[in-house]
Amino acid sequence: MLKLDISKLSSLEYRIHNTLIDAAKNEESIKIKRAAEICGCSVSKISKFVKKYGFSTYKEYIGFIYGKSPQIKKSSEELVRIRDFIDSFDISIVDDFIDMLNKHEKIILFGYGPSFICAQYFEYKLRIVTSKSVMTASDEATVKTLLDDKSFLIVFSATGRFKSFSDIFAFAKEKSAHTLLISEEYNTSLLND
Repeated sequence: MLKLDISKLSSLEYRIHNTLIDAAKNEESIKIKRAAEICGCSVSKISKFVKKYGFSTYKEYIGFIYGKSPQIKKSSEELVRIRDFIDSFDISIVDDFIDMLNKHEKIILFGYGPSFICAQYFEYKLRIVTSKSVMTASDEATVKTLLDDKSFLIVFSATGRFKSFSDIFAFAKEKSAHTLLISEEYNTSLLND
């Protein structure tokens, strides 16, 4: 999305803009070198002004001056998915999660593959905001040695389809540990875990 804010421009940049608007009324196509001549400044100054004003390129800016609509770049599907997630995010989920964290002394994070990397990053972030014991386990055997009745096991999974977590959750239940499964995709088969 193009965001133009003329209030960010210096007096020179504002003058450049107005000069080019006036010149465009008399000249059919103004190249960047010609724009620098008309405005009495360098090509570099024109280029910097264009970017500061909110355009990617001079060509995009001059097209706008001549009344052409700027080409809006289509967002990637991943960016659209992230935007939709943020727009519909329920902040009460975070509050509930914080309440769960506060009830436990030891936080154990676990996941396979890319989910393991996410768990490690989450560990890093949690260590900044809490004095609780936070660790990421690399395998189920490590998780089992860490679990006790003061533990909160948080398992990360993109889909929940790579490997079942039912054994590790059953073991956690035997140890009176609490568990939470965080999954990127909605998968009803995870409800059994």
